[in-house]
Amino acid sequence: MVFISKPSLDQLNNPRIHTMVDHIGIEFTAIGDDFLEASMPVDHRTKQPMGLLHGGANVVLAETLGSVAASLTIDLKKQSCVGLEINANHLKSVKEGKVIGRATPIHLGRTTQVWEIKIHNEAGALCCISRITMAILDKK
Repeated sequence: MVFISKPSLDQLNNPRIHTMVDHIGIEFTAIGDDFLEASMPVDHRTKQPMGLLHGGANVVLAETLGSVAASLTIDLKKQSCVGLEINANHLKSVKEGKVIGRATPIHLGRTTQVWEIKIHNEAGALCCISRITMAILDKK
């Protein structure tokens, strides 16, 4: 297991209240030994003017998953994690329903982490793939 602790879904979802994550409807849906999942609706909050899922919403989902997953691998009393870089390739448009993102670790180092986030539509088609690099900082 890559996580120091494995919180319940309620513990993951409660802190998101009154944040961007809550505003666009992201909800954590599963946590495993080496992955974290969340869903996001494709609706008026997450679509661009052409009626498609906004690429920026995909990035918010990816950054949320990568950041929260990284925070579960460190002792938050001694360290914090912040994003250094994120990229996303949008592979398939989504018009309705929801998307599901899954973050898995590629590299869990002492000072950096790299997470891959794959975002699928409800039919299971890969719609976006993202990679986030996190810096692990010691608290002073």
